[in-house]
Amino acid sequence: MLTRRKFLRTTAATGLTFAASGLAAPAIAQGAKIKLGYVSPQTGPLAGFAESDAYNIAAFLASPAGANFEVVVKDSQSNPNRAAEVAKELILQDEVSLMLVASTPETTNPVAGVCEGEGVPCISTVAPWQPWFIGQQGNPGDPGTWKPFDYAFHYFWGMEDVIEVYTAMWNQLSTNKAVGGLFPNDADGNAWGDNANGLRPGLEAKGYALTNPGSFQNLSDDFSAQINAFKAANTDIVTGVLIPPDFTTFWNQIRQQGVKPKIVTVAKALLFPQSVEVLGEAGHNLSSEVWWTPSHPFSSSLTGKSSADLAADFTAQSGRPWTQPIGFVHSLFEVAADVMGRAEDPTDGDAVAEAVAATDLNTVVGHVAWNGANVPEFAAKNVCKTPLTGGQWRMKDGGGYDLVIVENGAAPEIPTGGTMEALA
Repeated sequence: MLTRRKFLRTTAATGLTFAASGLAAPAIAQGAKIKLGYVSPQTGPLAGFAESDAYNIAAFLASPAGANFEVVVKDSQSNPNRAAEVAKELILQDEVSLMLVASTPETTNPVAGVCEGEGVPCISTVAPWQPWFIGQQGNPGDPGTWKPFDYAFHYFWGMEDVIEVYTAMWNQLSTNKAVGGLFPNDADGNAWGDNANGLRPGLEAKGYALTNPGSFQNLSDDFSAQINAFKAANTDIVTGVLIPPDFTTFWNQIRQQGVKPKIVTVAKALLFPQSVEVLGEAGHNLSSEVWWTPSHPFSSSLTGKSSADLAADFTAQSGRPWTQPIGFVHSLFEVAADVMGRAEDPTDGDAVAEAVAATDLNTVVGHVAWNGANVPEFAAKNVCKTPLTGGQWRMKDGGGYDLVIVENGAAPEIPTGGTMEALA
């Protein structure tokens, strides 16, 4: 396949000029701004992940380093096909030198895949690393065929981390260790529900039994099959990875049937305060993994602001409560500025990929370095892990919710604010 990167190399080698070919020359003139592409789900059911995008991009461009950059933003519309389409536009039409992408495998995977095929470096985050790395393999079910990537790099936590955090939270309460799983038919759900690489092996190793009634389509309106399966298994705990509208539907239906689990710990859907607030009092003590809060003891390499400063500034400017993606979207631009500041030639994909691989940076979400630390060898080149804790949503006097960290065993540098409480 003739990629944009190969085409540029070929034309350089043969002496063919862009003017003669009628193609636009890449922006390599002295003083030209470095062009970054950014893709996220700004509309659709995953839009909560992108709530801080405009704030973070404006803050980046206003920073001392930001003067050297232009950011071209595209909306995936929460659709994988659209994500791939806009990634191609950013590469072929906008000619970005580095792609940034955030928020769930439905967005990160198609964008990273296009970049890998076109030879354009890509940095992604806010998706567990297994759905990202394994989900992009030609045969996800055969580890012997898995191959590293040349241009795609990712940082976040993994399934092993969420299993450690979830079970540590659950161990704080007395339960029968029967767990019901909610796994939609999407990249996240298929990865979390996978019998070999998902939640099941890790939960069983910790003494928990998982009931998986099978996958369902996103935006379902009937969870009777799942609820009946959980009743039959006498589950004390419900977990899974759902989009916010589906959890709202499920939670309303299971409560209408009088089923009362002791613990509900759900990824994705319970990340955002607005997703919990729509549940009213029924949101109290629901729990989730926590990857960034104002109490995380890290600061921005771009602005020097602490996590607390960043969250407070977002609220002051937007009038909205802080959300977890604020820190990670901010960190993408930290990493981009650092990488491009070290790349020998910011318009050469190989040089930029080498700079990404050599990253060793303290960011507002923690240390980012693709050094293989705590990552299996097969993914060590492309994956960097960041800290993970667990928390519960607690109703505040006068309305609204606070997210309280209740488990930090794997990241003791991040303070807790309470202990696990059972659902009413």
